[in-house]
Formats: sequence, C-alpha cells, structure tokens
Amino acid sequence: MGRSGLICAFLLAVCCCSRRAAGVPGEAEQPEPELVEVEVGHTALLKCGLSHAQGNLSHVDWFSVHKEKRTLIFRVRQGQGQSEPGEYQNRLSLQDKGTALALTGITPHDDRIFTCQGRRRAQEHRIRLRVYKAPEEPSIQVNTLGISVNSEEPVEVATCIGRNGYPVPQVTWYKNGQSLKEEKNRVHIQSFQTEESSGLFTLRSVLQAQVSKEDKDAQFYCELSYRLPSGNHMKESKEVTVPVFYPAERVWLEVEPEGLLKEGDRVEIRCLADGNPQPHFSIIKQNLNTRETEEERTDDNGVLVLDPAQKEHSGHYECQGLDLESTASLQSDRQELVVNYVSDVRVSPAAPESQEGSSLTLNCEAESNQDLQFQWLREKTGKLLAKGQMLQLHKLKREEGGGYRCLASVPSVPGLNRSQLVNVAVFGPPWMALREKKMWVKENSVLNLSCEASGHPRPSIVWSVHGTASEQDQEPQSVLSVLNVLVTPELLETGAECVASNSLGRNTTIIFLELDSNRTTNLSTSTISPPARANGTSTEKKLTEPESKGVVIVAVTVCVLVLALLGAVLYFFYKKGKLPCGRSGKQEITLPPSRKSEFVVEVKSDKLPEEMGLLQGSNGDKRAPGDQGEKYIDLRH
Repeated sequence: MGRSGLICAFLLAVCCCSRRAAGVPGEAEQPEPELVEVEVGHTALLKCGLSHAQGNLSHVDWFSVHKEKRTLIFRVRQGQGQSEPGEYQNRLSLQDKGTALALTGITPHDDRIFTCQGRRRAQEHRIRLRVYKAPEEPSIQVNTLGISVNSEEPVEVATCIGRNGYPVPQVTWYKNGQSLKEEKNRVHIQSFQTEESSGLFTLRSVLQAQVSKEDKDAQFYCELSYRLPSGNHMKESKEVTVPVFYPAERVWLEVEPEGLLKEGDRVEIRCLADGNPQPHFSIIKQNLNTRETEEERTDDNGVLVLDPAQKEHSGHYECQGLDLESTASLQSDRQELVVNYVSDVRVSPAAPESQEGSSLTLNCEAESNQDLQFQWLREKTGKLLAKGQMLQLHKLKREEGGGYRCLASVPSVPGLNRSQLVNVAVFGPPWMALREKKMWVKENSVLNLSCEASGHPRPSIVWSVHGTASEQDQEPQSVLSVLNVLVTPELLETGAECVASNSLGRNTTIIFLELDSNRTTNLSTSTISPPARANGTSTEKKLTEPESKGVVIVAVTVCVLVLALLGAVLYFFYKKGKLPCGRSGKQEITLPPSRKSEFVVEVKSDKLPEEMGLLQGSNGDKRAPGDQGEKYIDLRH
C-alpha cells in the first residue's frame, strides 16, 4: 500500500470515530432487557414497557427472539389480541387491560427474549424470560469393587446423578464434610450433562481419587446447587463409604467370652488383622503336655467354635495366614487357653443301705485344676446338711432314707460345679401313708384308685379287686400303683384293698367308696374319722360334719335369744318399779290384779356358800353367807 492509501485509511477511521462521538441515530447500544424469572409449569406475565407518550398500546406486536431470529407470536389491534400460528398459539392471552401478555405452561424452551413493539418500529421493549426447574434428589453410586491404596492413579470413588433440572446445576463433592477440589494426580472430578427431550438436564459427575488407609471409614457425598426465583438452593445425596484395600501390619487372636472359662461354655476363637481384606487364617493349637501342634478346623468365617468347651481344649493357640495385598506371611503371638473343669463326682458307697437305728458314713471325691469345695444337700428339700467330703448319718430313721446329693464346686470360677446323687436305703417293711380312706363316686363311672408305699427292699403292690393297674417309680424305695376300675354295686359294697409287701413284711390301705347321692342325705348325722395312719397307733375322734356343726350353732343361737328375751322382760318390770331389788332372800313383785296368783319364779345361785363368801357387794363389803343362798322372787299378790 502506498502513502496515499495509508492517508485515506487514517481519514476513514477518524471519520467513523467522529460519527460515534456525535451520537448518530440508529447506532446507540440497546438497554438491558427487563428480567422475568419463572419456574417450569407456572405462568409468566410479560409487561410491555412502552409509555403512552411513545405510542398507543392498542397497536402492539409481540415477538420471540431465539438464536437471533425474531418471530411474531401475538398482535394487539384496537385492544383486541390475536395469537399467530406456531408454538405459542394457544398459550398467550392479554392481561391488565392490554398492557401485559400472559404465557402459560412454561417449559425450558421458553427461556429466551420477548419484545413488544409499538406502531413505530423504534418503540420496542425487550424482556428476558429466565426459566428454572429444581433437580430431583441426587443419587450416588459407590464403587463396590473397592480401591487399593497401592493404586498409582486416581480411581473412581463414586458417581453422582442429578436428574431433570434447569438450568444445569452445579455439583460439589465432599469427604467427611470437607469439600474436594481438583488436585493433580490426587483428585479428579469429571461432569457430563444430557439434555432430555423436555429441555431439562441430567447431570452425571464422577469423582476419582487416590485413597489411603485412613480413608477406610471416610464418608463421601455430593451436593447439587441450583437457583429458583426464590433464590439459591442445594440438595445433598446420602453418604457412602468406599471399600479400601490395604496390607496388614499386625495380627492377633481374640477369644470370646473374656475372663475365666469353664467346661460347658461356648467359646469362639477368631484371628484378626488390621488389613483389608482380612487374610485367610489357620488356627494352630499346641498341646500343653506333649507340645505337639495341630491345625484346628474352623467354620466358613474362619472362627474356631468350641461348644461345649472341654478340658481337652486347653492349650496354646496362634493364628497363621497370608496377606492378599502384600503376599506377606502373617503370624500372631501365642495365647494360652485354659478351660477350668471339675471331674465326675464319686460317692462311696455307691448304693448305701443300713438298718434303722444304725449309723452310716458317705464320702465324696472329685478332681479339678482349681481348689474344690464340697457340700452335702438333702435332695427333697435342698437343705444344706454338711460341708466337706464326708457326711455322717447317726441313728437312722425310716424318714431319713432317700436322696442325698454331693456338690463339688470351684468358688473362683462362678458356675463351675458338678454333683452326684446317692440314695440311702433304710431296711424295713412297707410303709403306707394311710390305713384307710373314703372316696365319693358315681355309679357306673370309671375311676382311678391310687396307692403309694415305700420300703426297702422295694415293695410290690397288689389289689383286691380286678382292674387295669399301672405302677410308677417315685423314688428308688417307693412305688405308686394306679388301678383303673368301673364303679359297680359290688365294688361299692366291698370297697378296694391295696396290699404292699416285701421280704420284711406287708401293709394295707382300704379304700371305701360312697355314692355322691348319699352325701346330702347323711350330712346331719354322719361323722368321719381322720384317716388312720397305716404305720402306728392313732386315736379316733368323732368330728361333726360342717352341716352338723351348723345345727349346734343354731341351737346355741336360739338359747341366747330366749335368755335375751327373758332379760328384756325383767328389765321392763324393773323400769316400771314393779320389781324392787334388795338384799333380802325374797323379793315381791306387784302385778296387776289380773295377773296375780299365777306363778312364782325361784332363782337359785350355782355358787357354793364358801365360794360366795369371797364375793363382795356393791359397797365393797363381804356378803354374809345367808345372803348368798337361795333367793325367791314372789310374783303372787
């Protein structure tokens, strides 16, 4: 270019600058459009900002501007509106006397500029419509395969998904409540957005990071930030933990329950390490006596279960395994396991027997790895009889036969004990609780008759009547016989006899049967005797039935009422003054003429004169013997 060309270009630039400075019409910048914010699904109100001075609102055209393309969507002529064919044809209507245009059913596609233009083209008002939609609750998907701390590059930790939002929300990742930022070779966040056919967006954000052993319990979550006409908002996902794999540094053995163990306990032995995943362990046991070692069988979880634990399980245990991350061999310290025990208890003699009146000594023995304590208890009552290994019984009675229990316990290990029951037999003929008893029955009914006897040797029982008999052993020297019979007239007449016998004698119980129908007819006259003891003397006393006692009570009550009535009559005459009282032997009572010469009442004292002499009068003086004799109340004239 020559010098003349450069001069022309310079003059042209100066001319252009001069025109801009002079404010040439049509070249001024347009003002910022009015902002209107609305949520998806709501109605937007577009107000035309043209002033009456600039133009008549009765003649307005509305346009939508999308991608710099203006499209006529509505006309206003003489205050009447009409939609143009297209996407807004059925969604627009005039409002506020024609000064505003209502757009219903807002969608993300309505996020654009709208203009209203008056009769003159220079009269134009621009409106920027912003559309918002809150995203759904964010979901988070964790990497379930896990991450190794030996990974040299960031590995996917989790993915955050936020659906159906507008515009695209912002995502922030957190670990243990602290936000994560991009960090070279340590943290990388990559986000993707997808536009749906509805115009809404789905955001997908992937967090990649390098992890350490300290991240094994770290909590990760994502946060979506978005805006609505009401302001800024946020939504958080749930917290997740990613599996972190790291080599073990320490191995140990754990025993449950803790503390002292005893035979019969359920014991679990497991191996643990501070690595993840846990290595596959073997549990090795060393015998305390032989020092030999053997591998113990474990369940699917690598746990050795001793149920029930026995003294043979005592020994030294250790864990051995191979770390899957570092392929290093692992071994724990040895730990001694002691199962405390008490051996079977032995009592001698094993089957003790003795004559009545003689003495008997019982001895108890047992072994344990701890100090033992021995006690003797009565089996029936649980009463403590003695402490120590020996129990002495002097001058044995028949009632002292039966069970005795020796209890061997370890005081230092609660609940560790064993016992042995021994039955002492006292020689004697059969012993029965009752000599006779009565039963109320119904004729032609089926009845169970029972009879119990004890003795040594053990007695046998027979019945005097036919029926189905069964025996039950109550104790080693006792037997209970139950006879199933039909109640017949013959059985009512004869009753049933139960006979118990052994080599030393026999004894009998008689059972009398009475019909229930006879019970009510004999209530006032029948008497019963207490059941006679079958093994000693008893004095029979007649006892009235409850109904007979009622008759006596009624008689006593009548006598009391008669005496009360007589006392009332006497008190009545006394109050009337016709029954003077004094110390004379005879007192006269004045009666009406019609009652005279009817009767004389003689009252005699039951006290002897010498007894009466001890009584005192109302004034404290002793009464004369003559005053204590017979007294008469004369009821005649």
